[in-house]
Formats: sequence, C-alpha cells, structure tokens
Amino acid sequence: MPSNDWHPADIVSELKKSNTSLRRLSLESGSGPYAVQQALHRPYKKSEKIIADALSTTPQKIWPSRYNEDGTRRKGLYAKSPENKRQNDDTVCTEGGE
Repeated sequence: MPSNDWHPADIVSELKKSNTSLRRLSLESGSGPYAVQQALHRPYKKSEKIIADALSTTPQKIWPSRYNEDGTRRKGLYAKSPENKRQNDDTVCTEGGE
C-alpha cells in the first residue's frame, strides 16, 4: 500500500463513524456482500466510488496512487502481478535467445 493512500483500517473506521460498513455498502449497491471490500487492496473503480461517496470525498483523495494528477485513473496497475498474468501465455523463453 503506497504511503499516500489511506490505510484500509482508516477507511473502515471512517465508514463506522458514518454509521455504515463495507458489507452494507456492498449490499446497497446490489453487489455480493464482500464486493466493495476489494477496493481496499486493489484497484476496483466501482467500489472505490461507492466508498468515496459514502465518505463524502473522492476516490482520488483516498487512493492517490491509483490516479494521475489530473484525476484520471493510472493505467497498468497490477499488470505484472502473478494473479493478472495470462494463464495460457504462448511466449516461450529459452536460454541464449533462441
């Protein structure tokens, strides 16, 4: 988690102060009971907006590392993480560049 982003515990705490929870936000949005929680740990545009709206702020203020300075989303976040790697990668690497 980049240091400029709000800590997930701080987000949960602020939601509790607002008399709501991640689960309640998920259910009210018509999602599964834990869908909104995903935004705490990885970019998830819809859930970021739901959380930000509940806290009367913007996703850019909660997760500045996920956005450019002009407010647009950064591209390629988590693109190189193992869980986002294509399962059937046809690229074959051999020693010696063959």
